[in-house]
Amino acid sequence: MSQKDFWISVLKRLKPTIKKANFITWFQNTTALSVENGVLVVGVPTAFAKTWLLDKFSLKILQAAKEIDPSIESVEYEVKGKLSEKGNALAVNINSFFVDDGVKSVRKVKNLNEVKVGKGAGDKKIVSQMINRRYSLSNFVVGSDNRLPHAACQAVAGMPGGIYNPLYIYGTVGLGKTHLLQAVGNEILKNFPDLVVKYITAERFVTEVVDAIGKRHMSQFKDRYRNVDCFLVDDVQFFARKNSSQQEFFHTFNELYDGNKQIVLTSDRAPSELDDLDERLKSRFSMGMVTELVLPDFETRLAILHQKCGEYGIIIDPEVLCFVATNVQTSVRELEGVLKQIVADMQLFDRVATMRSVADIIKRMNKAQKIIGYDIEGRNGKIVVRSAAEIMDVVAEYYGVTVDQIVGKDRHRSVMLPRQVSMYLIKNELGDSYEKIGMGFGGRNHTTVLHACNKTVDMLKTDLRLVRDLNAIKREMGL
Repeated sequence: MSQKDFWISVLKRLKPTIKKANFITWFQNTTALSVENGVLVVGVPTAFAKTWLLDKFSLKILQAAKEIDPSIESVEYEVKGKLSEKGNALAVNINSFFVDDGVKSVRKVKNLNEVKVGKGAGDKKIVSQMINRRYSLSNFVVGSDNRLPHAACQAVAGMPGGIYNPLYIYGTVGLGKTHLLQAVGNEILKNFPDLVVKYITAERFVTEVVDAIGKRHMSQFKDRYRNVDCFLVDDVQFFARKNSSQQEFFHTFNELYDGNKQIVLTSDRAPSELDDLDERLKSRFSMGMVTELVLPDFETRLAILHQKCGEYGIIIDPEVLCFVATNVQTSVRELEGVLKQIVADMQLFDRVATMRSVADIIKRMNKAQKIIGYDIEGRNGKIVVRSAAEIMDVVAEYYGVTVDQIVGKDRHRSVMLPRQVSMYLIKNELGDSYEKIGMGFGGRNHTTVLHACNKTVDMLKTDLRLVRDLNAIKREMGL
């Protein structure tokens, strides 16, 4: 059995014991480097993955490894940056462990607008329809700030038309109201396959009312919405000043409520604050369960970021995620928007996310009035390095090594290349003399620095990977 096959066997034992998001995030591109003298050496792509596996999963890994090879007594971890490179033969692609899960999911749901046959026949058939099957109560991150709305949705999904009817969820934009609303519908369809669930936005409802009036199809319209088992309406504040639609919705509401059918509504305001809305509607919105979604606290924002990283199958430095959670506080939607930009930045420029690059993204997207925890002042609003030490910090962070390794005596290529790149950038961007640069690298003489710079220049003529690395590092430096 090869080292990689051995590690795959270990991972297969670990998979059922670890949450999918954590499994994808922290075990992606790992491998077994050696098994000798009772010691399993695990290769990981980053120092952050090493720390996380050592702190959180080391015991589980040891137990799984011992099931295969009882002689193993301990597990050690070694950072190998090349494991994250595409096509690396040793690295294990964790996503392949979930191929079967994905196939099953595709068979269940053919597309995001899948409809389920409901009541009636022919043209009068009433069907369920949801917008996004990916929304579920299980992937909604629950924090202290949104525990009540989530619990109310769970209660409704378990007993439609029960005590929480109607359920009214309100809060400012981007906090997850639509997620919860559609998750309730998906959960009801899973628990009660014979029920008919209808999701619609208030804006769409108004459009259909106008269309039905114009075409004189009001009877068909009424049948479509007054014979469902669960009615989900998003953004009911849109009914303001639309009298005909309000009247039709009022009668639809009454018909469903009297028939013990579940009604779930969302809005950006509490019922009492809905101006230009019929008092009868506001009264009905308030007679069930009214719950508010508020801005998530730091811990919840951080949990959301970790979950999304797991869904995307990427690893981002936990300190960088903390930095994002600290500086993006306005809404969950904007938090995810910043994360998507970070992921795009990583993929397009093939670089790791750092506090420098993320601070620049947040500044560029205007998601924070003032960046907390990092100096972002510089050229065109970007961070600009001002010293050799700062250049070495950026290079070390980019290549996943330490500054001590760069200035030390280590001659491995994984350290030699960052050392040469650092010398080249200090010479070309700061204009320091070869003698001064050498003193900053452990007292090396000027000919060593000259050779490093010249070698970098020669490599840039043919090594496209190095050209890409240099461009990415310069962007990190604000140049």
